[in-house]
Amino acid sequence: MRSGQPNKVLPVGKLPLEHLRSLLRHLPKHDPRLVIGPQIGEDAAVINAGDRYLVVATDPITFATDHIGRYAVHVNANDVAVTGARPLWFFLVMLLPESRTTPELAATIMADVRTTCEELGVTLCGGHTEITQGLDRPILVGQMLGEIAPTRLVHKTRLAMGDLILLTRGVAIEGTAILAQEKPERLWGRVDADLVARAARFLIEPGISVVGAALAVANVGEVVHAMHDPTEGGLATGLFELVAPAGLGLRVIREHIPVFSETDAICRALSLDPLRLLASGALLIATAPDGVDSVLRAVKATGVPAVVIGEVRPLSEGITIVTNGKFEPLAPAVRDEIARAFECG
Repeated sequence: MRSGQPNKVLPVGKLPLEHLRSLLRHLPKHDPRLVIGPQIGEDAAVINAGDRYLVVATDPITFATDHIGRYAVHVNANDVAVTGARPLWFFLVMLLPESRTTPELAATIMADVRTTCEELGVTLCGGHTEITQGLDRPILVGQMLGEIAPTRLVHKTRLAMGDLILLTRGVAIEGTAILAQEKPERLWGRVDADLVARAARFLIEPGISVVGAALAVANVGEVVHAMHDPTEGGLATGLFELVAPAGLGLRVIREHIPVFSETDAICRALSLDPLRLLASGALLIATAPDGVDSVLRAVKATGVPAVVIGEVRPLSEGITIVTNGKFEPLAPAVRDEIARAFECG
């Protein structure tokens, strides 16, 4: 860096891909028992523990405040479940804001964590709590562990040319809920009040857990080649992360992608792209063409709708989206739309 040249300040959100690649490029892998380590497109590590694999995921909750404990459990459980493993053990770091923390706040968060763990059959094993200088809202960092038989691991490197891509529910459940809960004043007079109230309940209904659907899909067998839960950066980034470990491309059909009417209305009012908005609650599934019917039946048996939205293509074609017959590149989000919405006040 030349003297006097200012350092570049990065925007709120995930670290840009080029910087993340640089950080990951030279990481050592000392332990041969590390089956899946840190890489773009993978949200969980997998460790060979002998007769089983241990699956470990960690994620923070930084935008939501209402029901933050519920978010923390679900987003970490989702990252474990998309490998086919059942989430079992949860650890939590709770950072609470100075001058604003009451015993009631801590109790409310922990009640949400405890209830959600019970719903998923997860044991809360430990963690850390503190009141932290400089925070204006609670921040939670969760870590979820699960286990799976080595032969049942669903790993994105199994992705193959011609695989069909399914999407459950639609987009973007988590982002819609957060905007309705945290920024309702920006929607007053622009979106129907009843619609905002419905959107604010998206955390509960339809909910952001994909655990049930993911475990049902994993039980279908070898025709299931990959799963991924699109989170920060929305569906656009999730599609990129789905194919990145296998080095392949994708083609998706815009008209086939389900977007909730509440999401569409809120995104229109705030000039946001629903395909780049926090999308926890949806599940991407890559399956061999002859397995599509079995996968659809397994998902729908859990009460969750699913549709085919595209197919795996060669890397040379990149990730494209077809809208009314027109092909366009679909790049991962530079940052999630929710960061832009929060930045605007």
